[in-house]
Amino acid sequence: MLKNSMDKVDLYFITDSKLTKKSVLDDVKSAVKAGVKIVQYREKEKSTKEMIEEAKRIKDICDKNNVIFLINDRVDICLAVNADGAHLGSDDMPYDAARKLLPDKIIGLTAHNVEEAIEAEKIGADYIGVSPIFETKTKLDAGKPTGLQLIKEVKKRVKIPFAAIGGINLENLNSVLEAGAKSVVAISAIVTKDDVEGECKKFIKMINQYQ
Repeated sequence: MLKNSMDKVDLYFITDSKLTKKSVLDDVKSAVKAGVKIVQYREKEKSTKEMIEEAKRIKDICDKNNVIFLINDRVDICLAVNADGAHLGSDDMPYDAARKLLPDKIIGLTAHNVEEAIEAEKIGADYIGVSPIFETKTKLDAGKPTGLQLIKEVKKRVKIPFAAIGGINLENLNSVLEAGAKSVVAISAIVTKDDVEGECKKFIKMINQYQ
């Protein structure tokens, strides 16, 4: 079951059409080839029609490689392409409304503090995105960095899987893993590089050394 596989995710890959050196599709292909087990499609600039067309192509890549495919924010896009689920932030569709539309799909929620993480688990989220750990320019409205302490506290208080996100790179990855994160998101540290596949492999190798 897909939901049960969330706790086996090491590198959680998120697309970014503004940062990539190639294309979102090229990045997804490279990430999947590197062994990524989950891909989230995050797009803020394109029209709904363009997003559906691109998401369909990403879903095809993910389906062929047994990779979980999630849509950021847009429950309608998730439904349109029959993605595996959606990730929702605090300003997106409320969880209860999204769950009615996506009864059997994965729904992840962003948490900026321990209280939000506990509440996300309580209402039924399948996983949590703990954010932002460090300062990030990838998401301008991400808020103030929470630091490594939040990872430690969430690990103690919450049982569902969580992914650490925000300003994570190969230089600070060890500290994130030592704090207790098993799943990590790195966007600019990967998609801005010439060799996305190679960068993904570096992250996966380091993460797996801590498992």
